[in-house]
Amino acid sequence: MSTMIHHLSIPARDTRHVAEVLVELFGGTLTSFGPYRDSFIAWAGDAHGTAIEVYPLGTEMLPDHGLGQARFRAGQPASPHVATHAAVSVDRSRAEILALARREGWRAIELPRGTNHVIEFWIENAVMLELMTPDMAADYVRAMAQFRRPEVIHGRLWT
Repeated sequence: MSTMIHHLSIPARDTRHVAEVLVELFGGTLTSFGPYRDSFIAWAGDAHGTAIEVYPLGTEMLPDHGLGQARFRAGQPASPHVATHAAVSVDRSRAEILALARREGWRAIELPRGTNHVIEFWIENAVMLELMTPDMAADYVRAMAQFRRPEVIHGRLWT
């Protein structure tokens, strides 16, 4: 199996609404996130369990003092903007992505990233996802082939 990021988390002011918009974008499913209040998971519904967890702005994740799982606490959000972002392939057209952003009042703009393009999709105008349509994703994969390990051939890890 090759390396894959299965899920990531982002902050939001309106966690449920942001998760609902992501579910619409993915064509997936929404669930609550049990360990922490007002948190949700937008599941892509693919074979890999791909998801984005949405936590209230200012949420901090800390290691447990013992042998338990990570703990959560509400911090003091200094800014809704974060340096964390992700490039995400979606089965949507440019027009669909831009229309969804326009409906939400969120910034979305197609921009070059070297040899490929992405749509900067700004959730609540604060958190960026670099969305890629199928053709953009294909260009990205071709451009990034130069960084593959020698044993990775045709998307499979040969051992």
